[in-house]
Amino acid sequence: MKVKLIETYRVAVPLKKPFKTALRTLTVAESVVVKITADDGKIGYGEAPPTHVITGDSMASIEAAINDVMAPKLLNYSILDREQLFYLLHSSMERNTSAKAAIDSAIYDLLAQHANLPLYQFLGGNRSQFTTDYTVSVNEPEEMAEDASQFLQDGFRVLKIKVGIGSIQQDIDRIRAIREKVGMDCQLRLDANQGWTAKEAVYAIRKMEDAGFDIELVEQPVPAHDIVGLKQVTDHTSIPIMADESVFTPQDAINVLQTRSADLINIKLMKSGGIHQALTINKLAEAYGVLCMVGSMIETKIGITTASHFAASQRNITRFDFDAPLLLSRDIVQGGVQFESEKMFLLNTPGLGITEIIGLNSVD
Repeated sequence: MKVKLIETYRVAVPLKKPFKTALRTLTVAESVVVKITADDGKIGYGEAPPTHVITGDSMASIEAAINDVMAPKLLNYSILDREQLFYLLHSSMERNTSAKAAIDSAIYDLLAQHANLPLYQFLGGNRSQFTTDYTVSVNEPEEMAEDASQFLQDGFRVLKIKVGIGSIQQDIDRIRAIREKVGMDCQLRLDANQGWTAKEAVYAIRKMEDAGFDIELVEQPVPAHDIVGLKQVTDHTSIPIMADESVFTPQDAINVLQTRSADLINIKLMKSGGIHQALTINKLAEAYGVLCMVGSMIETKIGITTASHFAASQRNITRFDFDAPLLLSRDIVQGGVQFESEKMFLLNTPGLGITEIIGLNSVD
């Protein structure tokens, strides 16, 4: 089973509502879709959304990395010799993690198809069902409270609240408004997207602790490079702190884990460069007794299906942030992971289980 052809396609899907964080505002989900055809006719899929402010990738840079550098190195190599294939992929270029993740996904899709197993079983087979949170974009307190109430009515019991824009008092007011609107019957996670300094984070989190807002965790409160500040927040607050943008590579994970700078780690395939490296990050965290969440960028169901299979396969991954396809105005994927409100189900079909991507060719 050899790599015969690697193709890229552009897709763009409008969001139902603008998605706002401390880093950016999006109205359209853009992605590069990767399609790898093996010499036996099987097809594997992957996706790479450009996230300039986190990974540094753009649509053009992703396409250039794949078509000009990575694809020529991988053509005609056996997919079954995966250690060699992944070495070639990751050594082909520095960084460019989104492009690597898309190719990684397509390779794993093909490997699992060859084994005639769903990808989650090929990777470990821990579970096939789980629940996702739903993200409340950062806006004025009243609008965020209304959004949270609607998502609760839609069946989501865990809400991820974006903060980190404006003053600390504004962020506190946002959470207060949400709690007053929805009560205490749902779980709240906060994501500051690097929007606070260490001192601001400690002050804000302690205020929220004193107010009894019952926050499950706070994600990436400080800038990604500030591991000392991240540890300061972790050491001086009671609410668990999750590292996100601070952890791209296994080496980043080792740094955070050895220094005990965070209580949890959020793994994203677009940061790690795909499943191959994400497995290492998760096993490192597990060895240190640190649980992981798997999250995503603003992706279609292609990327979310890949991330779901990876997350479902690992016992140490206990939290799931996969609402991105629900934010889109339409679904371009047939097959793949299935949603029933907050519940997610992986199909018992080989590989990713994607049967068609609308606008692309059908899967054979």
